[in-house]
Amino acid sequence: MRRRVAIFADRDQPGAAAALHTVRAVVGAHAEVAMEAGGDSSGLPGDAAIDLIVAIGGDGTLLRQCLLALERDVPIVGVNNGRLGFLAEFDIEELGVQGAEVFGTAPLVRPRMALCVSVRGADGRTRLEGAAVNEAAVVTGRPFRMMQLSVHFDGKVGPDISGDGVIACTPVGSTAYNASAGGPIVHPDHEAIVITPNAAHSLAFRPIVVSAATRVEFMMKRVNDGTTLLLDGAPEAELRPGDCLEVRRHPRALRLIGNPKREYWNTLLTKLRWAAPPTYRDRGV
Repeated sequence: MRRRVAIFADRDQPGAAAALHTVRAVVGAHAEVAMEAGGDSSGLPGDAAIDLIVAIGGDGTLLRQCLLALERDVPIVGVNNGRLGFLAEFDIEELGVQGAEVFGTAPLVRPRMALCVSVRGADGRTRLEGAAVNEAAVVTGRPFRMMQLSVHFDGKVGPDISGDGVIACTPVGSTAYNASAGGPIVHPDHEAIVITPNAAHSLAFRPIVVSAATRVEFMMKRVNDGTTLLLDGAPEAELRPGDCLEVRRHPRALRLIGNPKREYWNTLLTKLRWAAPPTYRDRGV
């Protein structure tokens, strides 16, 4: 039986029409195109029977559709048509070459950990529940004073953080906001939660890595009026003094269709230029 595929494409990117046309043909040769939608779509019809999602665009498009794939518990194929496409395992040409395997009955699947995130007010009521593939980040806002929060691990009190906020990320997200803030890169085959302060007002507070089974809570002590929770870069809730932000492993794993011809360390080298040396005149590079 042919698999039913939903295609989501960012139609605002250069070459989007040609990319969509090519991908549609590749999918149609091996499966059934059940529906198409824009890259910013975040849902499917309630009665849509979908076996697989294809996301065409950059990392932002793929992240949005990863949340949908997680919700529907279906695999997802990332096809890069953006500037970087770090998360996408395929470009247009690679998908055409490997279409039979990707849309067949036994594609390579890379399970990837995601996060469950919730916000409880000082009254104990939950006012937000969400998910993230990359990270949950608390960022300071107007009037941009230093904020303070404390970290708890499985109900046990940990350190306070004073600064511009904090990032809790998955191994997949360790190369995103976390890396920019000085956090460690964690291979996505592992399951862990990385906690990285953002501009901490302390030379002693360093990023830490905890077990994926850990329930991490961030208690808001002193925050600005505009302090905001971001999930995968999207603002989701303003945070107030007394709020508790809880981060834990999502009960489902994201199922990302992998490219057997791509290797994580090589992607770090070629796309993020990991450990790229200075430009030496005598080497010509």
